[in-house]
Amino acid sequence: MEVKDAIKARRSIREYQSKDIPRDVLEELLDAARLAPSSSNLQAWNIVVVTDDAVRSSLVPASGNQSFVGQCSAYLVGVAEDDYNAIDLAIALDHLSLRAVELGLGTCWIGDFDPEMVKNILGIPGNQKVHICMTLGYPAQNPSTRNRKQLDELFSRDKWGSKWK
Repeated sequence: MEVKDAIKARRSIREYQSKDIPRDVLEELLDAARLAPSSSNLQAWNIVVVTDDAVRSSLVPASGNQSFVGQCSAYLVGVAEDDYNAIDLAIALDHLSLRAVELGLGTCWIGDFDPEMVKNILGIPGNQKVHICMTLGYPAQNPSTRNRKQLDELFSRDKWGSKWK
């Protein structure tokens, strides 16, 4: 699969099969995240990979009571000390999400989560911040494509408000 095909095929998955991800597949996905660029190549982040059923279930209330958080195969929690590292985490998890599509898995970015609750459940130190959460697993659904805005609705050329075209 080409990258452009993975980009087009990626969907937010909110229903997962009850299926573990083999360790070698999970490590391939983590390697895709590891290879992502980061500021000054510091890789000043950590991703907690939650595969334990009980721990994932305990994260449901900390994740906006979204039940699929407890049903996914792995819940990924992006942690870094500084706010600017959140960008690096987003890049890393985007790499992982595109590789997941290629390997037949799905992901969903979690926008509704309580960082302090997540920290307490996972024992994340006080000096660290939870920036991003994402579900990962084998899809039990195949959502249809959603409409996207046109280029000229999203991009300006050379200065704000000048049309792309």
